[in-house]
Amino acid sequence: MITIREAIKKDASGIAAVHVESWQTTYKGIIPQHFLDELSVEERTKLWNQNLENRENMIFVAEDSSGIIGFITGGKRKENTEVGATDLTSLYLLDACHGQGIGRKLVDKLMHAFKKQGYKKAYVDVLADNATRHFYTHLGADYVKTVKVRIGGRLLNEEVYVFEIN
Repeated sequence: MITIREAIKKDASGIAAVHVESWQTTYKGIIPQHFLDELSVEERTKLWNQNLENRENMIFVAEDSSGIIGFITGGKRKENTEVGATDLTSLYLLDACHGQGIGRKLVDKLMHAFKKQGYKKAYVDVLADNATRHFYTHLGADYVKTVKVRIGGRLLNEEVYVFEIN
């Protein structure tokens, strides 16, 4: 059974493990391998401890009997100056958990929280070469534009999508 719940401080290492493994599987062949190889659960745990302390971040986890298998984060980015709009900032699942409806449940949970806060739109950025980018359009997001982003020394295309929150 999968549980979706708000993340708590003790989840930092579980979120970090999913974060690192997801990047290493999802972005293989997209982001330079040396960058992926250097990702560290220990370093990401420090990052997630900080993220979980910031009350402006909305963080939900998906877990089963084995522990955390995915997470989603959201909150208004500094660059987002649009009134009534916020951002889905990350969504990661272990590769073995794709295609089971878990991502949809995480997105639904975050969008419900955004709606309660009064937001009307949520933007999400996804690398254009990410094979799962169509997941967002499948859930109803509309393509907005493509921008450039540099990760691991490589210039990549990133697509921006928007969800209308009803």
